Amino acid sequence: MVKIELKDGSIKEVEPGKSILEIAKEISEGLARVATAGKIDGEVKDLRTLVESDCKLEILTFESDIDGKKAYWHTTSHIMAQAVKRLFPETKLAIGPAIDEGFYYDFDVEKPFTDEDKAKIEEEMKKIIKENLPIERFSLPKQEALELMKDEPYKVELINDLPEGEEISFYRQGEFTDLCAGPHLESTGKVKSVKILSSSGAYWRGSEKNKMLQRIYAISFPKASQLEEHLQLLEEAKQRDHRKIGKDLKLFMTHKLVGSGLPIYLPNGATIRRTLERYIQDKELALGYQHVYTPSLANVELYKTSGHWAHYKDDMFPVMKMDEEELVLRPMNCPHHMLIYKSELRSYRDLPIKIGELAHDFRYESSGSVCGLERVRQMCQNDAHLFVRPDQIKDEVGKVLKLIVEVYQKDFGFPASAFNYRLSLRDKANVEKYIDNDEMWETAESQLRAILKELDIEFYEAEGEAAFYGPKIDIQIKTALNHDITIPTCQLDFALPERFDLTYIGEDGKEHRPVVIHRAILGTSDRFMSFLIEETKGNFPTWLSPVQVKVMPITDNQHDYADKVVQKLRENRIRVEFDDRNEKIGYKIREAQLQKVPYMLIIGDKEVEANSVGVRSRESGDIGAMLVEDFIEKIKIEIDN
Repeated sequence: MVKIELKDGSIKEVEPGKSILEIAKEISEGLARVATAGKIDGEVKDLRTLVESDCKLEILTFESDIDGKKAYWHTTSHIMAQAVKRLFPETKLAIGPAIDEGFYYDFDVEKPFTDEDKAKIEEEMKKIIKENLPIERFSLPKQEALELMKDEPYKVELINDLPEGEEISFYRQGEFTDLCAGPHLESTGKVKSVKILSSSGAYWRGSEKNKMLQRIYAISFPKASQLEEHLQLLEEAKQRDHRKIGKDLKLFMTHKLVGSGLPIYLPNGATIRRTLERYIQDKELALGYQHVYTPSLANVELYKTSGHWAHYKDDMFPVMKMDEEELVLRPMNCPHHMLIYKSELRSYRDLPIKIGELAHDFRYESSGSVCGLERVRQMCQNDAHLFVRPDQIKDEVGKVLKLIVEVYQKDFGFPASAFNYRLSLRDKANVEKYIDNDEMWETAESQLRAILKELDIEFYEAEGEAAFYGPKIDIQIKTALNHDITIPTCQLDFALPERFDLTYIGEDGKEHRPVVIHRAILGTSDRFMSFLIEETKGNFPTWLSPVQVKVMPITDNQHDYADKVVQKLRENRIRVEFDDRNEKIGYKIREAQLQKVPYMLIIGDKEVEANSVGVRSRESGDIGAMLVEDFIEKIKIEIDN
């Protein structure tokens, strides 16, 4: 008999040679009906996979985790490819992977798919689902695989890239066969609800040197109600899209003459960014940080010393040769800060030394991956490096985590339930990605784990998510669209102090090595702004709104008084705009509402006589008349708190 450890920790004995699906039926008939794949000792496998020896087995379902969903979606991508081949037989197939939000398939066709074409493809997919075609896996030697796929040039290219001697797997459903590693469901009928979402151009293998293909994005679910919920979420995402809101509120723009991934901040966006950057710097100053400015360029030798050249070169911009130097745009700031620390003799009494910077960094993002402010090629990072003694690590990491909570939960109002703490570790098997020093990694990882436990913070661990030089604590935030994103991080680094030979004179008069804590609270100004825009739908809190008040006289008769109100507001450092256009007051109010201005001050003859203003709130509507001084006091309290 074979002993199998199930996800709940229980042990079950089964006869060797049973498939994952058969075992699922033995565990629960209901589980067998919803199973999409299995994990044997952590590796995702097809349901048909036979269990031959003792192992740890997890039955995956659509609801269980992302791997369960991806097996379901990958099956549906084959259904879509089959539908396209039925309707457009001359189409050449490229790839069709599952992604985090559904799946896509790339096709080589004569002309882009129209909306009418996509509607036909979706209907044909539904027919294939109703046919409930069995999905069969088989494998072939390389030459036979090439012969089978001889009319599919992209599949032939993929097969030729595979190692010699490897058996190559395929999946067949009805008349359709596709090259694929799997896993897949048992039959097409297991898929219930499908929807084609969009299409776009995509270069083969992501290279602009290759042919442009047509990519169709789609989604599928076990229940129609789940599809409906997803479509509602997509509609909500459109309303929250920071690129659309950024354009509507005149926050930022892009232009092809400037370049992809290089946004230009307009006055409104610049005001928000400036306010955010002043806010976080004031927080840091109160905690003993010292701010610096360092160059956006550096000699290549700096990054060879730090290790970034060996581990991060592909994400950096090309080298620029000037005289005898080779310079590169920096991707991060830590090497510069290491040199600042090293510039003078340090004592144990000086530590911790906290060096902060709002620094411009540059990363070589492909044109297909840049997105508004969320992913850019030039970013402004809220970066800091804390140089500490080993005995200060726990206290200083704790202070960083406390600052993160203060910023996100107290000041910005995100609920504690939206936070997940992830301990990001190295992947021991990936020796090329990480600095090779087992002792350093074990020490750093165990220290961060111990700190989280001592602070009674719930966390989970993720291999392969560490920085190349050390482990980190990533705070995962659940967004309004139910996505998990990482913005604030806290990283522990024993490697760079060693590489730069950083020291301090200890109490014993000898040299000792400091430890570096890398931390980012707002991450980058750019990405944090995109996150904030989407969370608030552009309804920024009053302290952050680019225009906090709009003053609106009803007629020209109130113009002089309204101008005095504007001046009083400006004297009190309130951001105000004077709408003195010859338009009806209703039109002005509606426009201010669309611009999401927190307060509108309406001024007619009554207000002039009473030295007051008619106050209208973005949130509450008409509040009523107030003395100018009373309104100023009210909004200042709101801004300050």
